[in-house]
Amino acid sequence: MEKKLIVQALTKVFCGIVLLAAFIFIPAGTVYYWQGWLLMGILFIPMIIAGFVMMFKCPELLKKRLNAKEEQSEQKTVVFLSGLMFIAAFVVAGLNFRFRWIVLPDVFSYIFAVLFLLAYILYAEVLRENEYLSRTVEVQENQKVVDTGLYGIVRHPMYMSTVLLFLAMPLVLGSVISFVIMLVYIPIISKRIKNEEQVLAEGLAGYREYMEKVKYRVIPFIW
Repeated sequence: MEKKLIVQALTKVFCGIVLLAAFIFIPAGTVYYWQGWLLMGILFIPMIIAGFVMMFKCPELLKKRLNAKEEQSEQKTVVFLSGLMFIAAFVVAGLNFRFRWIVLPDVFSYIFAVLFLLAYILYAEVLRENEYLSRTVEVQENQKVVDTGLYGIVRHPMYMSTVLLFLAMPLVLGSVISFVIMLVYIPIISKRIKNEEQVLAEGLAGYREYMEKVKYRVIPFIW
């Protein structure tokens, strides 16, 4: 196990914690925003556990995901827009808590925290099934089409899990307005999927046949 990889992973997690805390608690005007702490707990604790599991079982996959950098201009735009969406959603959630714009019952935060964790489990299963899974749109050396498990149901189970994760986040924070902002993720991810499938169809043997076999992209019978 590489010491450099451990330091890199922990540094990224620490930076993520600091940034998310800033985006949530500064607009809230207080650290007593309990839904903010709830979201940070269910987001980062499983992330740290998963990181250590990958570090021991599949360090190459962890290294690849930590060092991922988009090369395609379309995907750089997608990443930029996603970043703006997250910042806006978290800041608005903090402001919503501070000024009590729309107040949801506390039970909503608990229900969607459970949904968030279930989506996290789904995401972990996708990582287990597909060793070629990357944060960037690319065709890797010796890559093969994965068409079993969740990939036999939808072509992009990773995006299925991220849709659930991202739409659950603002409701864990108790903000309907942030949820509306997060809906922007759907057209953003649609753009990414369109470009990704074009790259895979052109560069990955058997992917066109896979697209014919598995009809749905993200949600069975719907999308």
